[in-house]
Amino acid sequence: MLPTTSRSRSQSSSSRANPMFLQYFRRIVKWQQMDIEYTFWQMFHLCTSPKVVYQHTKYHKQTKNQWARDDPAFVVICSMLLAVATIAYCAAYDHSFSHALFVVFSVLLFHFLITGAIIATCCWFLTNSYLREEAPNSHVVEQRVEWLYAFDVHCNSFFPMFVLLYVVHYFLSPLLITHGFISVLLSNLLFMVGASYYHYLNFLGYDVLPFLERTTFFLYPIGIVIVLSPILILSSFNPSRYFMNIYFSQIL
Repeated sequence: MLPTTSRSRSQSSSSRANPMFLQYFRRIVKWQQMDIEYTFWQMFHLCTSPKVVYQHTKYHKQTKNQWARDDPAFVVICSMLLAVATIAYCAAYDHSFSHALFVVFSVLLFHFLITGAIIATCCWFLTNSYLREEAPNSHVVEQRVEWLYAFDVHCNSFFPMFVLLYVVHYFLSPLLITHGFISVLLSNLLFMVGASYYHYLNFLGYDVLPFLERTTFFLYPIGIVIVLSPILILSSFNPSRYFMNIYFSQIL
């Protein structure tokens, strides 16, 4: 009887996930069904008081019976803002329309979507395999981290980093890509804050789930970033010049 019960739980969980994905992707092309105002509210509070956003995640679980968003507005708007920011970089530093298109699509796909899918998959596997609390008895309903929720956590963490490393960085880039110690120092500090805040929000996203334990694991990368930053500064490594050089090598 036990294998049958386990199998039925797995099948029901899978059957719930499939319609959730279908509904999510179906709403991407239906702009009228997206809650744009709430999305901008989330984006603002992710930069100012992120715990408030994850408090609302608990309410979403109570009302929709899922942790993940059922509204793709956050991904759509974040992608649009990222595309606009990249176009601004291309307008300032690129002189080829075809190359600018390549830069926009590569940044959108690799910096946000594909990298986000890889990070979400790793966190989804890690949390479900190693960080879930043991059920005290067989009568407790088994809870698992939804893959779509792991992708939501990445998107939430990405947005403040986008503001720092794409928007603020854009206005500071004339200074940051110059030679000298000041540009190296400021560039490393900016990247350190952006990367650290990303991992802090990643931690908040999983810490809010009551069935996970040892979520402080997601804070460990912040220590690595803080240790690496002085080393990179002393070695005169300028991350702004490095990443700008990937797409706009002619200006450096």
